[in-house]
Amino acid sequence: MSHTPEALKRRIPKVADLAPLMQFKKPEFSQSARLRRANTIGDLRAIAKRRTPTAPFDYTDGAAEAEITLRRAREAFLDLEFRPGILRNVEKVDTSVTVLGKESALPFGIAPTGFTRMMQSEGEYAGSQAADAAGIPYTLSTMGTASIEDVARAAPSGRNWFQLYLWTDRERSMELIERAAAAGNDTLMVTVDTAVAGARLRDVRNGMTIPPALTVKTVIDASYRPAWWFNFLTHEPLAFASLNRYSGTVADLINSMFDPTLTFDDLDWLREVWKGNLVVKGIQTLDDAKKVVDHGADGIVLSNHGGRQLDRAPIPLRLLPDVAAELKGKTSIMLDTGIMSGGDIVAALALGADFTLIGRAYLYGLMAGGRAGVDRAIAILDKEITRTMQLLGVTRVEDLTPDHVRFL
Repeated sequence: MSHTPEALKRRIPKVADLAPLMQFKKPEFSQSARLRRANTIGDLRAIAKRRTPTAPFDYTDGAAEAEITLRRAREAFLDLEFRPGILRNVEKVDTSVTVLGKESALPFGIAPTGFTRMMQSEGEYAGSQAADAAGIPYTLSTMGTASIEDVARAAPSGRNWFQLYLWTDRERSMELIERAAAAGNDTLMVTVDTAVAGARLRDVRNGMTIPPALTVKTVIDASYRPAWWFNFLTHEPLAFASLNRYSGTVADLINSMFDPTLTFDDLDWLREVWKGNLVVKGIQTLDDAKKVVDHGADGIVLSNHGGRQLDRAPIPLRLLPDVAAELKGKTSIMLDTGIMSGGDIVAALALGADFTLIGRAYLYGLMAGGRAGVDRAIAILDKEITRTMQLLGVTRVEDLTPDHVRFL
């Protein structure tokens, strides 16, 4: 006859046994508590969606046409397998990298994003200050809602870069270039994939304008997001701090501003007038990557504009191995689009990127909680990068190689 262990015999629980289990915590509803509970960028996105009106949230979250490009970009990261090494001493991990001649504490920076104060009133100020605190670069967009000078004042010790759209009006472009240099920006990032505006259908369906319009639809939408509207209405009205004030749709603005006649000759002009680091963003083929390096680019960003321009465009992560095989060590290779975790960043670095840029990932944090939300987004990615490197058996970014990943 089998013997029943004492531990498996039923008994009436004793109060002394229950006491350690009954540790009820007082519910916390503050912003800081809400952000602490966010453990992934996806968690921040969920908070952002609850707190932000549909039009600005969809402007951030959406992409062009059927959004095939964005979906494929994220699937490319999911379609990777890590190949870990075991029995390595990974107690201490160094996540720093050198990018364009200076150190970044983490292997990612903040990408240029337009209309940022529309997502949350702290906008570019929150992004630049959080980047400064984290020791990473911050890139201000030509379409930003804080001026070059204001960002420099907000983050005086930060490494600030400026993103430029070349206009048909070269004098206005030159004015921005001179302002960026005077404000201490060491890197100019020229975006080359916006000859015309992509068809961002979520924005069209939402009737999104700059500034946001108070219609019956937006008022109803705002009725259960009062904090956003309170912030929006009690701060300085939205404006493009690098441009004149503008009222109209995003697509109309882009189509009226940007120059569809740009060629590599214009890149030569930029190389001549800008004395700092010149980075070309929007590279989608190996041939173009090699050409812009031949025309003097110090760095390239493999990017399809976050899927917001040409639908079914090439996926940067898929393009990366070929570009790295040809250009590693000859130029600074950066990558954006589809990054939603520290593991994504580690995968890109292993496949040959020198650096990465985050756009939506930080904007979700901004919409979830302003400056504190951006800090939380950076902290989440930092922790994920460190943990992923440790589990791969790697303690330095430069030790990541293609042997650590493979596409399924």
